[in-house]
Amino acid sequence: MPSPESTSVHAEARRALLLVLDGVGCGEAPDTAAYGDTGSDTLGNVARAVGGLDLPNLQRLGLGNATTVAGVPPVAHPVGAHGVLLPRSAGKDSTTGHWELAGLHLERPFPTYPQGFPPEVIDAFVAATGRPVVANTVASGTAVIAEYAEQQRETGAWIVYTSADSVFQVAAHEDWIPLEELYRACETARALLVAPHDVSRVIARPFVGDAGAWRRTANRRDYSIQPPGDTLLDLLERAGIPRHGVGKVDDLFAGRGIVSQHTADNTEGLAALQHWLETAPRGFCFANLVDFDQLFGHRNDVRGFQGALEAFDRALPVLLSALREDDLLLITADHGNDPTTASTDHARERVPLLVTGARVRGGALGTRDTFSDVGATVAEWFGVPWTGRGQSFLSQVVHA
Repeated sequence: MPSPESTSVHAEARRALLLVLDGVGCGEAPDTAAYGDTGSDTLGNVARAVGGLDLPNLQRLGLGNATTVAGVPPVAHPVGAHGVLLPRSAGKDSTTGHWELAGLHLERPFPTYPQGFPPEVIDAFVAATGRPVVANTVASGTAVIAEYAEQQRETGAWIVYTSADSVFQVAAHEDWIPLEELYRACETARALLVAPHDVSRVIARPFVGDAGAWRRTANRRDYSIQPPGDTLLDLLERAGIPRHGVGKVDDLFAGRGIVSQHTADNTEGLAALQHWLETAPRGFCFANLVDFDQLFGHRNDVRGFQGALEAFDRALPVLLSALREDDLLLITADHGNDPTTASTDHARERVPLLVTGARVRGGALGTRDTFSDVGATVAEWFGVPWTGRGQSFLSQVVHA
């Protein structure tokens, strides 16, 4: 139940910003080995590989107190509350991680297709859309387009592929197959993909260009499975708390309880966050910065990952300066994606947790039993009764 603190006279003016650094895990969880990710430590391994990270602003918030990061030692008096979150939901993808942050656990992971999709899935998609399929393999988007684009030009076939994640991806050249047809095909796939083939996301991947110079466009769309139970967003919606997304968050929740401002990269995402902080009178912002995962983790680009982390750290003071008295900022992640390992997949990792704001006192939150403690805390901040998984830590971080 909400504490007296969370139902104070200031509650109607409160804001909370939950900022997810996609893929920025910080070491093994208790069940990491079961996922084949032994040794994964995204933050720690990147820092060691580059001889130390330069993250002075995250350091002041307590990042080095929460977890071991070369170049980011602990500080005597961190200005933020700090800890780590353990994953408890089954799976290690973005949907699973964000749902767990919002209080919803999965008992089984979403299905993945390391050998491509079975005939019954592809045959149903072909019959429903009227176009053949090429590829049907595990591949990176740029590589599969380079290999199969000419076949699409000649035959009009969809380029269907997947990854280590639970995704059904459909690529189509915008000049050969109209965008609206691609979107309809993905909506069709979403409707077809039910248990046991209930993939987490169907993704439209439009591209343009010509041989040797193919380029994916910003017209990507994601079609996610509906959360099977209430999330933080549902509870806030019913309580009349405004909700705003930045990045792919609305896609991960199938648009339920939130509308997102989609952004092309971290720079756009940070600008959108700044605008929300400067203009929103009240409410909750749920944001995802995807470059760490999408551009660098999946490509095993250690230096790129380093650069993205340090760029975020340099941008952090501007965000912090825009916080108001009744603001709560929580920084965390949804899974790992360690670019130093042989794998290019997500990793089952614990994630860092940093909490700050004018009313937040610095201190250790320790190792939290589930990501869902974040959702419980945000709900209590807004005075909303919590029905999800996890326990609030608000009383540990907020001054009375």
